[in-house]
Amino acid sequence: MSSPILTIHADRRAYNREHVVLFLIGAIGMYGILWAVGNPFPWTGIVGAAFAIFIRWFYVASEAMNVVWTLTDTHLTGPSERSIPLASIKTVRSLFSAVQVITHTGDKYMLKYLADPQGTVNAILTARDRGMA
Repeated sequence: MSSPILTIHADRRAYNREHVVLFLIGAIGMYGILWAVGNPFPWTGIVGAAFAIFIRWFYVASEAMNVVWTLTDTHLTGPSERSIPLASIKTVRSLFSAVQVITHTGDKYMLKYLADPQGTVNAILTARDRGMA
């Protein structure tokens, strides 16, 4: 068994920040749609977005904050017994506070709500490249 190079945990601040962004997008979007269709109360889009995002924030938090990925010199392992051999990783890229890992066979994995997504990308690529050398 390989020893861990990096243990990757979800970050509460990244989680909260993404939900604020989701709220802003939803509130502006719903206000705009309701205004465009002539609704006399477009502000209700803001209220609806706030309720929807708060409910999502509350219910998803317990699961999202408990996700742990582990990077070793041979594998990236994650929840639900996911195990990705580093040699099978084709692409790793960051998107907001997430990191997407794509294998040569097209399988895709998301490591979400990370404090340092670019640092995680660099660590995975470095470990992969070291193993291929």
